Amino acid sequence: MTRHLPRAIQHILFNLRGGFLVRPLIISLALGFVGGCLSWLEETHPALGAWLPQILFPSRSDPQVAQVILSAIATSIMTVVSIVFAILLMSLTLASMQFSPRIIVSFSRDKVTQRTLGIFLGTFAYCIAALPAARIKPYAFSPVLTVFGAMLLAVACVIGLLFFIHHISRAISVNYIVDRIAAETEQAIQEQMPAPHEDRLWPAGAAPNAVQPDAPILNRTAGYVRFIDTRKLVQLAKTHQLKLRVTRRVGQFAPAGIPLLLASREERLTPRLRQAMLAAIDIGPSRTLQQDVEFGVLQIVDIALKAISPAVNDPTTAIACVDQLSRILCLYAQRNAPQQHYYDPPGVVRVTIPAMDFDALLESAFEQIRHYARGDMAVSLRLLAALTDIATVAHSAAFRQSLRTLGQRAVDSCRGHLDEQAMSRMRGRLDTLQTLQTLTT
Repeated sequence: MTRHLPRAIQHILFNLRGGFLVRPLIISLALGFVGGCLSWLEETHPALGAWLPQILFPSRSDPQVAQVILSAIATSIMTVVSIVFAILLMSLTLASMQFSPRIIVSFSRDKVTQRTLGIFLGTFAYCIAALPAARIKPYAFSPVLTVFGAMLLAVACVIGLLFFIHHISRAISVNYIVDRIAAETEQAIQEQMPAPHEDRLWPAGAAPNAVQPDAPILNRTAGYVRFIDTRKLVQLAKTHQLKLRVTRRVGQFAPAGIPLLLASREERLTPRLRQAMLAAIDIGPSRTLQQDVEFGVLQIVDIALKAISPAVNDPTTAIACVDQLSRILCLYAQRNAPQQHYYDPPGVVRVTIPAMDFDALLESAFEQIRHYARGDMAVSLRLLAALTDIATVAHSAAFRQSLRTLGQRAVDSCRGHLDEQAMSRMRGRLDTLQTLQTLTT
């Protein structure tokens, strides 16, 4: 659904889903606004404070009590935030060194962490916004209802802190990390490839009535292609009667000065139009999962490679990574290939965008693991089992052939590294994969 929205709205929704900026900021601003408005309403309508039982706030006529409570809550909350999140960053640093530096991106998308930070900062903003209402001059006023709200928020922060510590202790475990990355990758696949698999009338790289644009539009900022606004490009191409071809797919690095787009009819390419076309492609210093399925796969591969390295020697973690990679490839194999040709009107190709096919994603997922796990029987056997699982759900004969070829290479690479008994088990798994290929062809 989100892929049909304008780029600005998509960017906002993606930031709401990930990052420490948008969600905590919204929560803290909302609570600060509530604190200011509630204290103002309580001063405007003094009867609001009468609803609070006397036993909960006996010192109703002393503004200094309200000032002390609000300032104490605000000070203590910021102290806790500083200590807890300093420890959190230290834990993330250790986890990134042990697993992969790319997992920090996944941690920043954690909703529990974002909400916890938002509640803590929101409580601070609430107290600061309500503090000016508690005053002695020109007349004494104590916002008892607002202070009681601050006390409730302080209790909520204590409960949230306990839950947050429990959540972080679970979140830094490798199984939880890999599962979260796989879930986010599946979400990216569902957004980019919503339709189930069906046979194409023509190969993915070709289209009827397609032309080869030759007028280059040079890239101005070096970085990774993170998002391509296809609707904007199609609109610009239709308005100016052009045909466009993007030279780099999402996830690839684009140096400054290279042709990022190729267009037909160079005489129509004004500087303003070139700028608008470049603005439709988001380029940044790091990859994201907004449209980049391969990035999620590479994060899991990094964890698996570190696990099977001689310095770590943790095959159980590598097996968990292989299982999650098979989960992603199973979903990918059941979906229609990403759209590469965009038409407007129907039958007229306006924009062509390269996309990663199944073979390329399969190589990114398993090729390095196959190479470095050739001396590990457990990981190699699980790799063949994963290929069999993917072949079971794959609807394309070409996909199953690629899986069989990779399985054969995995067995061949293990020769000379495993004993005969292990090789016999490997050949048995390969026979199962080949039999499945024969039965489904």
